[in-house]
Amino acid sequence: MLGLRLGTGPVNVLALGAHPDDIEIGCGGTLLQLGERPGTTVRGAILTGSPERSLEAAGALEAFCPGAALETSTLPDGRLPGHWLEVKQTLHDLAARFAPDVVLCPRVDDAHQDHRLVGQLASTVWRDVLILQYEIPKWDADLRPPTHYVSLTGEQARRKVDLLNAHYPSQHDRDWWDDELFLGLMRVRGVECKSRYAEGFVSSKVAVVLT
Repeated sequence: MLGLRLGTGPVNVLALGAHPDDIEIGCGGTLLQLGERPGTTVRGAILTGSPERSLEAAGALEAFCPGAALETSTLPDGRLPGHWLEVKQTLHDLAARFAPDVVLCPRVDDAHQDHRLVGQLASTVWRDVLILQYEIPKWDADLRPPTHYVSLTGEQARRKVDLLNAHYPSQHDRDWWDDELFLGLMRVRGVECKSRYAEGFVSSKVAVVLT
């Protein structure tokens, strides 16, 4: 298995989500690692969410990456494809204010239409940036093999779950929200990349520098 590295310097990271909790469910462990890199800047943006849910998301991102800033929009949940122009403009406005080295966003083959649109538009807005598309487990049974992995320690995996539980109390009554789901998926992805735990991503284009 070939390992690819981001380099040793600071990294500007943009994490995109259609809904509050998408980012932390999909790539919370990765954010924990990136947040430990000296000088790294993390910016998050979500496209939907009530004021209460947006507050949860702001607190969660700050807990995962101290100092991270979150931008929120209030487009209707479940209806983002009907607001294509607004989503596209929101992402372009964000690109004008922040130049990332890495974009984390939902997979373009995600079964949820909101997730899918954000993932699809990200690659049209940031054309010369590494884009890693994260996965979100759900009842749609849309999980597919990743192309890239970020290995996590047991401590990082459990820290991710603890922070999810602490910062998203509004989701605790969901039948899919439990430690077994979050840890189980990270364990499966860890087995696939010979690590204890991992998060899986898809990237359609990666430039490999051999010198």
